[in-house]
Amino acid sequence: MDFDTETAAMIHANEANWDARTPIHLASGFYDVAGRDPRAWFGDFEWADLGPLDGKDLVHLQCHIGAETLAFPPLGARVVGLDISAASVRAAEQLAEAKGVAVSYVKGDVHAAVATLGESRFDVVYTGKGALCYVPDLDVWAAQVAGLLRPGGQLYLVEFHPLLNALSPVPPADGSEELLLRHDYLSGRGAIERDATRTYTDGPELASARVSYEWQHGIGDVVTALVGAGLRITRLRETEQLPWPRWSTMTTTGGWFSLPGTAPRIPLIYAVQAVKA
Repeated sequence: MDFDTETAAMIHANEANWDARTPIHLASGFYDVAGRDPRAWFGDFEWADLGPLDGKDLVHLQCHIGAETLAFPPLGARVVGLDISAASVRAAEQLAEAKGVAVSYVKGDVHAAVATLGESRFDVVYTGKGALCYVPDLDVWAAQVAGLLRPGGQLYLVEFHPLLNALSPVPPADGSEELLLRHDYLSGRGAIERDATRTYTDGPELASARVSYEWQHGIGDVVTALVGAGLRITRLRETEQLPWPRWSTMTTTGGWFSLPGTAPRIPLIYAVQAVKA
């Protein structure tokens, strides 16, 4: 996919930013790559929705350092991870080797995933948890997903809910714990420039590539793009759980975290399952 010059420059800036983030994330307590079970990054509902993976070909799009990707091979899947960052791919390869897990990692832009990985190659496309905000064009993305899938194959997308984005996925500078709308819920404002001097994990500031760009996407935008690409939506979930404690008042529920019972019940993550005819 050839984007306009401005958008292409933003994607390139994001690539450089993820290259710079990678060593910080590898060393972070947030990821805890040495000690944390990869399955801890998944909600129980994800495994129920995905079903048996034994013998299936699965690709994890925008996989970063592969912290989640490592959960799939022990379930019998043949797994490929795709990421735009060369540093992330190298780190993911080293991590998989250290863990003794077989994953094939490929450097590539998700907007050209079919050209990079091959058409109709996979039974499952898995993606999400902070990936779609780096996709400027959902129609292009959805077409790539459809192109990667074999007939009968499924996309499983698990992503941060637009409401979480509106509340802010990271604590505000003043440390406020209030549930206040701080950002857009809906899309429509184009690219958002972020100060990426620090990442969402613990660790030092980035030494370079301190700017990144994001695009807000509503659930309606995602569903419409997938339907437009010829996929059939089979499930749409919303959950109040997160795999990390965004608010200090959150309590652990099966390894994930949710707000206390006295707080409003609000969706923080959503999941979309779609099938190729």
